[in-house]
Amino acid sequence: MANTSTKQARSKTTTSRSKAAAKASKTPRKSTTTRKRKETRITPEIRTRMIAEAAYLEAEQQGFHGDPVEHWLNAERRIDAMLAERATGTAQ
Repeated sequence: MANTSTKQARSKTTTSRSKAAAKASKTPRKSTTTRKRKETRITPEIRTRMIAEAAYLEAEQQGFHGDPVEHWLNAERRIDAMLAERATGTAQ
């Protein structure tokens, strides 16, 4: 008999969970666009890695011809402009 009451208790618990899940799925979700975006602090190390990757991609596009310093300086300008735009929230 204890086995039967255990099954009934489990059945009631499962039914309660199912009802709660159904109710939760019917409620409209909040728009994710209204949430404030978590700002990530760009450390000097992250900035340097971003510049290095951008310089590499620029060199790769040019078939690895040209001056590596120019690739770096171009990448540095682009990354700094992007970070400034991100900080101020305006396009430059």
